[in-house]
Amino acid sequence: MTEQTSFIKGIKDGLPICFGYLSVAFAFGIFSYESSLSILQAVLISMTNVTSAGQLAAVPIITSGGSLFELAIAQFVINLRYALMSVSLSQKLGKTVSMADRFIISFMNTDEVFAVSSSNRGYVGRKYMYGLILTPFLGWSVGTFLGAGAGNILPAIITSALGIAIYAMFVAIVVPVASENKPTFYCVIIAVILSCIFKFTPVLNKLQGGFVIIICAVVASVIMAIVSPIEIKEEGVKDE
Repeated sequence: MTEQTSFIKGIKDGLPICFGYLSVAFAFGIFSYESSLSILQAVLISMTNVTSAGQLAAVPIITSGGSLFELAIAQFVINLRYALMSVSLSQKLGKTVSMADRFIISFMNTDEVFAVSSSNRGYVGRKYMYGLILTPFLGWSVGTFLGAGAGNILPAIITSALGIAIYAMFVAIVVPVASENKPTFYCVIIAVILSCIFKFTPVLNKLQGGFVIIICAVVASVIMAIVSPIEIKEEGVKDE
């Protein structure tokens, strides 16, 4: 099998991801500003995380004075899928990719980067992967900077409206999947019910937001894993 080694090809493949990240990161920048974070703080969060769901969950924990343990557990639960994607992607990396390269690539192994790199025929090399992750990283960082900066310039009524854009993005991600898959729909409903319970129950509403996210996500997932486990169909191996 051939190995994709073109740095320029990687950049070209990463450009659509870059442009998509610009808009999402812009919304995160606005959200960070609305949460009283500085431009520098928002940009540093994006440059060191590159995970929309994780960052959205982290900001309330940070601004409410949550503990580092709470923050770490929330990120572990929310971003656990990236570990599985990295294991899968490691099988696609060519001989030119060293161990040090693998750590750097895994840092930027987002859903979109994983999908693009996995869709390549054959193996992907060091130069291609660096090209592929470069533009999305820049798009995510620059988008956050522009969003947080716009929060300092635009009128409050506009920044408040733009601040909900990132929530709309997650709704747009969840609704199509939930509408086509009943177990996913029920899992979302369970998580919403649990979240409401924590919000409106006198004693439970004292719990930090990060732990609430962790509990709701884990409990809803465990319930649906027991009630409606995913069936793995075994296919017979065809003779070549």
